[in-house]
Amino acid sequence: MPMKHFTVRETWLHRVNPSFKLAVCLVLFAIVLFTDRINFLVNLTWVSLLMFLFATGFPANMLLMFLLPVLLLLVSSSTSMMFFGKGETTWLQWGLLHITKESFFRGLHIGFKSVNFALLGYVLALTTKPVLLIYSLMQQCRLPAKYAYSFMAAVRLAPLVAEEFQTLRRALAVRGVEEQRGIRGFFAKLKAYSVPLLAQSIRRAQRMAVAMEAKRFSRSSARTYYYHVGFSLPDVWFALLWAVAIAAAHWAGTQYPYFDIMDVR
Repeated sequence: MPMKHFTVRETWLHRVNPSFKLAVCLVLFAIVLFTDRINFLVNLTWVSLLMFLFATGFPANMLLMFLLPVLLLLVSSSTSMMFFGKGETTWLQWGLLHITKESFFRGLHIGFKSVNFALLGYVLALTTKPVLLIYSLMQQCRLPAKYAYSFMAAVRLAPLVAEEFQTLRRALAVRGVEEQRGIRGFFAKLKAYSVPLLAQSIRRAQRMAVAMEAKRFSRSSARTYYYHVGFSLPDVWFALLWAVAIAAAHWAGTQYPYFDIMDVR
């Protein structure tokens, strides 16, 4: 069945410097991780959700599909704390199930943290080209070229390994190799697949290492780049947007709280 193609609309977020975008997202991860104010976290979740929906440039049906695991993550992470947490104000108790006011808000707090992590990760992944990110890390963050190009080569080799796995699987089927069951069959299958794939990977890695050495990737001298990644106006807008969003989320969470509890600790 042919795969249905979709078009991605390039937005201003795609033009933000990749390494700068990564740095801002890491700061946001730290803020979300160490905050204990649930109202502030809810407001920050709205900002992340709006950016995910309207600034990534993906079609609506794809965005909704991406949101399904986020909702599952919200439910699974929050209910585990809600149902088995501790607290003084009991709302419901039935066998091992014990829901208190404190455990409910702590579970909700953990759930919104998980959602923020997922949405920020989506925003970073859906609007950043891996090649430009590597070039930006080399040019702005001074990442050595031998590590950067090695990582890009490893990413490019992943489809080749998958193709070799399929070829090996068909070859074993053509030769009539029967698959044993149980623990013995598992180890036999592991040996049949891992040894050839590992040998091919070692040969390919050796050839690539020799090629990179011939191209003087191990030297620390200045290099020229095919892609030049720099800073532009969208970087300023990206930083200002999140600065204003954090300040507004904190102010709205204090002045117009969703819940009467401020600190879930």
